[in-house]
Amino acid sequence: MPIGKFCLYLRKISENLTMTKPTAPKKHVVASFRNLPQELQEAVKLKYPLGFGEAMMRIDKPNGDFFYAVPFDTEEIAYLVKIDVKIDDRTEEDEEKDYYDEDIKGADELQDDGESDDDRDEM
Repeated sequence: MPIGKFCLYLRKISENLTMTKPTAPKKHVVASFRNLPQELQEAVKLKYPLGFGEAMMRIDKPNGDFFYAVPFDTEEIAYLVKIDVKIDDRTEEDEEKDYYDEDIKGADELQDDGESDDDRDEM
């Protein structure tokens, strides 16, 4: 290769190297959805239009606590967005207490009130 062509080749390589943006590592941030600026909240909603269920992950903390989050990236920052999740931790017995309270009369108790259907019709 002649020296002139070689110099052009080196110049092109150096131009390409200086034109490329150096890849700096992204900043990683954990933030609650409600604490994000409104613009970012809207962007997160646009990324997950059908909800967070499929992308949500459980993050375990060293102290044994945990939270749920979804990933969201901007050009400068990689977010883990905390999502408030209500966990139903009631037992089956607790559920039955709610539905079958002692104040509620069953069909048998209503019939035993002392009034017959004929007495109600006369009123």
